[in-house]
Parts: sequence; C-alpha cells; structure tokens
Amino acid sequence: MASISDERRAFIEQEIIEFSRQYKYDRQDFPIEVVIGKYAPKNKEDEQTLFIPDYQRALVWKTEMQSRFIESLFLGVPIPPIFVSVIDSDGRLEIIDGSQRIRTISKFVSGKLKLKNLENLKSLNSIKFKDLSTTRQRKFKLITIRFNVITEEADLAVRADIFDRLNSTGEKLTPSQIRKGAFTSSTFYQFILDMSEIPNAFKDLPNKKLIAGEAAELTLRFFVYADIYKEHVHAVGMFLNRYIQKKSDDFDRVQLTSEFKKMLAFVEEYFPSGFNKTPTSKAIPRVRFEAIAVGSHLALKEKPDLVPTFMRWLDSKEFKKETTSDASNNQGRLASRIEFVRDCLLGKIKEKDLTY
Repeated sequence: MASISDERRAFIEQEIIEFSRQYKYDRQDFPIEVVIGKYAPKNKEDEQTLFIPDYQRALVWKTEMQSRFIESLFLGVPIPPIFVSVIDSDGRLEIIDGSQRIRTISKFVSGKLKLKNLENLKSLNSIKFKDLSTTRQRKFKLITIRFNVITEEADLAVRADIFDRLNSTGEKLTPSQIRKGAFTSSTFYQFILDMSEIPNAFKDLPNKKLIAGEAAELTLRFFVYADIYKEHVHAVGMFLNRYIQKKSDDFDRVQLTSEFKKMLAFVEEYFPSGFNKTPTSKAIPRVRFEAIAVGSHLALKEKPDLVPTFMRWLDSKEFKKETTSDASNNQGRLASRIEFVRDCLLGKIKEKDLTY
C-alpha cells in the first residue's frame, strides 16, 4: 500500500486539532453533598445548577442495579466520571452522561430507595438512607464523584454527539430520540417532526421503528441531502445536527412542504414498492430511501411534469450496487446513488445501458 502524502498528513492533523477543541474538558471532583445540592436543592428558592436534558431517558435502572451502584459507592469502587457541559455564563451544568447515577444517588439520599439483593454488604439490604447512623450519612455525603466538565466551546450538537458516543447501554437512544430533546427549541426540527407524520408517508415502517423515530430520521435526511448532499464530508449524525443548527428559523416552510409532498406523491405513483425493496417488505433501507427520495426530488426540480419512460432500472445490478450499505455514508457513494436515480428518471441513463 502506498504511503500517504505529507499534505494529507497535515490535513489529518489540522482536522484532529479543529474538532478535538470542541471536546475539551476539565476534571473536577465534587462530594455527593455538593452534587445533590446542585441537582436537587432543598430550598425552592435555590437554583438547580445541575440538570438532565430532555433528550435523555428517565431513570430506567431497576432497583437491584440502583442498589448495586450505591453499594459500589460504599465500597469505594472506582466509578466512571460523570460527563457534564457548561451551557451558560451562570455556570449551569447539563448532564451529558451519568444521569442514571445522579438520579440513583438523589433517590437514595432523599429516602426513596430501599436497598435490596446486595451480595457484599448484605447488612444494607432493606436499608434506606435515613436508617444509617448520622456519622455514616455524613461520610456517604463526603464521597467524591469525578466530573468531566466539557467547556463552553461545545455547542448543542457536540453535546448531543458526546452523549451518543458515551451512551452504550443495551437500550441505546436513537439519534432521532436524542434530537427530539436536544432541538426542542428548533423551529426547523419541529417542522421535520411535522413532516414525518404526514399520513401514509411512512406507512410501511414497523411500529418499533416509528417509536424509535425512524420516520423523523428519514425525513431529516431528505431535507438535508436535498439541499446539500454534495457537501457531506463528516459523520452523518454531526452533519445532520449541524444542518439543524444552521437552519434554525431560516427556511421556507411552504416551499419545503410542497416539495416533500410532491416527492411522496411521485414515488407513490411510479415506484411499485415505494421506498421498499418489495411490495411486502416491512422495512425502508436508509440508503434506498435517500437515493429514491432525493433523486426523485432533483429530477422533479429539473422537470416538474416528469413522467418516467422506464422503471426497470430498479431491478438493475447497477441500482443494487448503488444502494448496498457498504461505504453507504461515504460522500461519493451518497452523491452517486442520488444522481443515479435522478438520471434514470430523466432518461439520461438509458435502459440499454444497464444490466439485469
């Protein structure tokens, strides 16, 4: 394999420096007493300065898992750091990763958790915090928790990305579920959610996928790629998040709605299986959706009264190759599959040019 050029090495170094700057953090240790004071202040007039954003799930740890975590604190077992981000000049901290641990500590100290099924400190089974001696309560509150504090250079998209990277539980949130909370104030993302709920737009998606926000994911990809598919050079998640931030309130709702509905109507009329591989399949592959949806949109922009002359290209080896998942997020592959569909619909690629 040929060695890469010095120019590419310099670009790699520059890109690492540029992006890693947004992920810089400081380490701080807080005793549990301080953590609880920030997360759940006793006095109503005191401001909560440590909070959990909407895009994170509620407390899902079972009582046994919560109890084992509290036992680990008593035993002095090393605990992974809590990741938080400074979000304003007042120093308020948003929890990026560690909400289950913070919630569990708060629940225990407030007397809402009774420990159970402990294997080491069996004497703590059926015990609540108030049952401990005053001395032991104080010692527990003095246990320190390490916090990795992401600097203010991390914007909302970066914070959501960090959470996504750190969230490795069995029931990992989907990017759409994260965005739904992270971009609650975004008029554009609310528009995406509205469009994703157009009746029958994604009728073939199974209910589990709908709950996970797959319709919103596909809708977002359509609008982003329809606008700037040639600019896609970064990881998909960050690329989409950046676009949401950039658009904010700067978009033409009427025009975009019209374009989306026109694309959906066109696909329904001329594509026998819609976005699916077959009429009976219960899945919409993302790469296939991107190719068909954005390719159709671009073709309609070029020729609004378009009536395709042939659709057999859907069964061609070339289309199958374009819509395989291998390197599907590569910028060149993304552009290639979108433009392949566009050019087939416009007749720029002839039936005789394809293999079956």
